[in-house]
Amino acid sequence: MRMVRKAGETMTTGTKSLLFGVHQFVWHPVTVYIAWIVLYKRFPTFKETVCIIIHDWGYWGKVNMDDKEGETHPELGAKIARALFGWQYFKLCLHHSRHYVRASGQQPSLLCWADKYSIVFDPWWLYLPRAWMSGELQEYRKMAEKCGLVKPGASHRAWHRWCTDRFKILAKTKCPDVVSYANREKEYR
Repeated sequence: MRMVRKAGETMTTGTKSLLFGVHQFVWHPVTVYIAWIVLYKRFPTFKETVCIIIHDWGYWGKVNMDDKEGETHPELGAKIARALFGWQYFKLCLHHSRHYVRASGQQPSLLCWADKYSIVFDPWWLYLPRAWMSGELQEYRKMAEKCGLVKPGASHRAWHRWCTDRFKILAKTKCPDVVSYANREKEYR
């Protein structure tokens, strides 16, 4: 169910994320682009680059990042990609989200692993203030603590370090585009 905001209410977390938060519409695509090059040892094509730019646009207006509504965020970028480039790029955008992929029973796209690995290229001193200002940090930390990934009370820098260290290890040990989703998912828990 889509929540409707009334006049005078504050901006949603998803909108803040795109404007100045973790998914900032200029900086986040730059880090995903760099992650793509590092992971796949090649530059993204023009069409892949457009998908890197638009893949998170669906966060616009989302109240939360990881609730049922937030999990549908890949749909907007996927629809745009399909209109521009066809079904292959629809799937590239749609399947960048592990939550969406899990629900649909599909394999993650190459964009999924570049998107996740992008945090490695986002230094804590730039990432954490954006995540805090947008309200994402509290949501992400709460989920990480609930899943037992980070001890309650750990500092934000410790949490960011854990995330970046984990993705560095995964990138060095396995090629993200050939490791099955089921095996990969176990590593994140």
